[in-house]
Amino acid sequence: MHWSIQEIARLTGITSRTLRHYDAVGLLPAVRTTANGPRRYDRTALVRLQRILLLRDLGLGLGDIAGVLDSEQDEASALRRHLASLRAEQDRLTRQIASVERTVAALEQDPDAKEDIVAQDMLDGFDHTRYEQEVTERWGRDAYETGDTWWRGLGKEGQDEFKARVAALNQAWTEAGEAGIDPASDQAQALAARHAAWLVSVPGTPGHEQGRPDKGYLLGLGDMYVADDRFAANYGGTAGATFVRDTLRVYAERAYPDGES
Repeated sequence: MHWSIQEIARLTGITSRTLRHYDAVGLLPAVRTTANGPRRYDRTALVRLQRILLLRDLGLGLGDIAGVLDSEQDEASALRRHLASLRAEQDRLTRQIASVERTVAALEQDPDAKEDIVAQDMLDGFDHTRYEQEVTERWGRDAYETGDTWWRGLGKEGQDEFKARVAALNQAWTEAGEAGIDPASDQAQALAARHAAWLVSVPGTPGHEQGRPDKGYLLGLGDMYVADDRFAANYGGTAGATFVRDTLRVYAERAYPDGES
């Protein structure tokens, strides 16, 4: 059985143009029922497309997605790992929903009784360790464990200070993007340098020991900010994340000589 490119576009919400691009770069080859016939997709292509969409939701760029697909030929095993990740995310969201519902119910019953709300109930599902599997898959187990140990060691005061630093940086990015600042300008590049310094301040970050993030890591994060709505929201949405990505690209080209990572 075969599906047309229009059918696939309708089912997935992916544009026909994007599907043709995936075909052109070899990421999702289409089949043709005749030599000059229209692109069509078989069952094998649909399984591959499902994996592409799952990896894209993790924020991976097309090059990284291709690498993962090529290295994981056992599709059933790969999808089982994705399924486990999805179920973990589903559980986290279910806990968050229940947590917020309990808080709303408590506030509506007695708006003045905030002290009676149990912190454990309010914050269930918001633990930072929800990113454990994602970080491990992208950058290795050591990166997660090192970062996790560092974060716990900060204590509440240190964590609050770090969060404030991140919030201030995100706000600066958002304001610069909304102002239409040129990514190559001194102002934008100062933000990029500030961003790079923030990244390597966290032990376990690729490049931490050298005092600056690895070029590939920095560029990959920029792409992820745009591809993943969770991160784009930190910069005011996709447009803001695109500004961050473009600025980091300019920074990387200037800061890293050819051939240097």
